[in-house]
Amino acid sequence: MPLYQAIILALVQALTEFLPISSTAHLTLFPWMLHWRDPGLAFDVALHAGTLAAVVMYFFKDWLTLALCGVGITYPASATTEQVAQNRRMFWYMVIGTLPAAVLGKAFHHYIEDELRQPMIIGVSLVVVALLMSWADSRTNLTRTLWQSNLRDAVGIGTAQAIALWPGVSRSGITITTGLFRNFTREAATRFSFLLSAPVVAGAVLTEVPKLLKMHKAGGLDLPLSTLAISVLVSGVAGYFVIAFFLRYLRTRTLKVFVVYRLVFGIIILVWAFLQAGLR
Repeated sequence: MPLYQAIILALVQALTEFLPISSTAHLTLFPWMLHWRDPGLAFDVALHAGTLAAVVMYFFKDWLTLALCGVGITYPASATTEQVAQNRRMFWYMVIGTLPAAVLGKAFHHYIEDELRQPMIIGVSLVVVALLMSWADSRTNLTRTLWQSNLRDAVGIGTAQAIALWPGVSRSGITITTGLFRNFTREAATRFSFLLSAPVVAGAVLTEVPKLLKMHKAGGLDLPLSTLAISVLVSGVAGYFVIAFFLRYLRTRTLKVFVVYRLVFGIIILVWAFLQAGLR
């Protein structure tokens, strides 16, 4: 894969991992539509490592506070008993919310990767979730803050994150949509979604890294390590700014533009897939 293609796909990953438009859809469909060679597992791991670094860096202070309070340490030292208890609950909500995706991902990862990454399936998913997102975004009682989370929120949004394993759904798209149905503000639903993403993406990266190292030792790595390193850097830096932009954007705006984008993109993919099938 030429370096310019790697950089383009790294930017696509950074944009679509955090915006509610499905990174799987775009990373699958871009090479398909442009007739580029499939970059393979190594490149996929590199891109996800980059966006993992972005979300960890952006929410580092939040995760540090949640994790320390979660295991009984008062942090920061000036925190009140109520704040520590609140952070402890939030940490364990994140742990509980991670479990559905971890279990389903372990059970069905290979089936999803081998059987479901098809343009027709992705196109339908883009449209269906767009309609759900539009419904949730149009609700008028979006008033709850992140710190008003409860166990039902964790289970509901965590289950939605597991559903996002289905190609074209979008992890951020379906978790934010579920948060809106739980009456969170748009910013709170998005922050919950991003915080919840870190353990799942970290688990996926740590699972695949040993395979990547094994491929490298066996000489089966088609991409130069320099290309992988640049891909990680680009997806990480771009992803950080995408997170910052999206959280600011939702303070005053709705998800309408992303709903429209998903609908248009999904319909284009469905039409393209039908035409491609007709030409065979």
